Amino acid sequence: MKYELVSGFETHVELSTNTKIFCSCTTKFGGEPNTHCCPVCIGLPGTLPKLNRQVVRYAIMAGLATNCEIAEVAKMDRKNYCYPDLPKAYQISEYDKPLCQHGYIQLSNGRKIRILRIHIEEDAGKLIHAHGDTYVDYNRGGVPLIEIVTEPDFRSVDEAKEYVEKLQQIMRYIGVSDARMQEGSMRCDVNISVRPEGSGELGTRTEIKNMNSITNIAKAMEYEFERQVDVLESGGKVIQETLRYDDATNTTSSMRGKEDANDYRYFRDPDLVTILTSRQEVEEIRESLPELPEVKKARYIEEYDIPEKDAALLTKYRKVSEYFDEAIKGLKTPKTVSNFIIGSVFRRVETEKDKESFDVAVKPAQLNELVKMLEDKKIQNNLAKKTLEKMLDTGKPCTEFIDESDLGGVDDAALAQMCQNAIDANPNAVADYKGGKEKALMSLLGNVMKQSRGKADAQAVRAKLIELIQGNFTDLFK
Repeated sequence: MKYELVSGFETHVELSTNTKIFCSCTTKFGGEPNTHCCPVCIGLPGTLPKLNRQVVRYAIMAGLATNCEIAEVAKMDRKNYCYPDLPKAYQISEYDKPLCQHGYIQLSNGRKIRILRIHIEEDAGKLIHAHGDTYVDYNRGGVPLIEIVTEPDFRSVDEAKEYVEKLQQIMRYIGVSDARMQEGSMRCDVNISVRPEGSGELGTRTEIKNMNSITNIAKAMEYEFERQVDVLESGGKVIQETLRYDDATNTTSSMRGKEDANDYRYFRDPDLVTILTSRQEVEEIRESLPELPEVKKARYIEEYDIPEKDAALLTKYRKVSEYFDEAIKGLKTPKTVSNFIIGSVFRRVETEKDKESFDVAVKPAQLNELVKMLEDKKIQNNLAKKTLEKMLDTGKPCTEFIDESDLGGVDDAALAQMCQNAIDANPNAVADYKGGKEKALMSLLGNVMKQSRGKADAQAVRAKLIELIQGNFTDLFK
């Protein structure tokens, strides 16, 4: 029997506010354990929480960017459970009246992954297991989160990976989170069940908690799918439970039985006021959103004739796309700028973190100036590339490395003479080319470019070399 994967995600995204959701403690990552907390965020008796307004705004931004409806009335609830990382013995979250509902993210295959809800809540502390003991660090407790809950719409691991990548990209673009999975500011709980292919019924699900790597999400989903299929085919039943994933052994193991909503005994938090959101405020927030990556990518392809793969690289990080937008102003050939960024600049900016900040030595206006000289045929492409490397080394403008003797091309007579010189000096290369070795032409072309100090146009050189070689070849048979 063939089985089908059915999966849904609950993704926790830490918001980039300066202070926590209900107090003025810093949200800065790191720090000595238990130094970023106060009586409010560790829930001491007599303290009262006060909702951070920026948290609500960020949640609305996330909802609008994922095509959600924004509720006019929402409220905060207490989710009751007893665990060491939660000193109050309840988490403040949203239950039956979340801020955002009924959105979606569209995948490249055209399928829409439906978003059931986005609600705001506080993060818990962190448990550290070492030397047989367990320690609690409450620095993370009270850091504001949004939880993005999908319907069980995933049917493959590839769909899940694309969804996480797109969600991460959107959150970064709109500026609500850095979404760094390796630092825990974006974490996924993956719900998985299997069913016979073609069935409309859902199977019993398991939940793999706190996944913070797209690679590990894929591995864990593949393993858990196979495990559940093996259980069913051997006549057993899948147990509803919460699992942990061990990347060292590539296996899942049970943490505890899976709870249902009624196990948490939700009730309204009496210390927090109702959240009221006006239509006017929602529209103002919508207008403030930047152009989203999928829209920008389509625009680059259509307006600037950028290949889809290159457009995806330019729009993956917001700072890169902003750099590109600034660098192409007034230019006729945006694709040249794209080629320089993806080629020369990306070689200097290798890590994800570096691309996020994209703080490069060459400013957009400086790259614009270089490409403008190229468009005006004052310099040739190979000289532009060499100059850009020097600019990246020093941060200086192109005019520091291009003098009067470099400006302008090579006239036709001089070009023809240089090509003939190259042919005369390299008879073996000429013979190889005549024998059908196309690559032999490159050594001749290099010779001419050296003679011209990079000022000759490579395409013109190639055409002239072929013309002269073929002319000489024809003369032999006259």
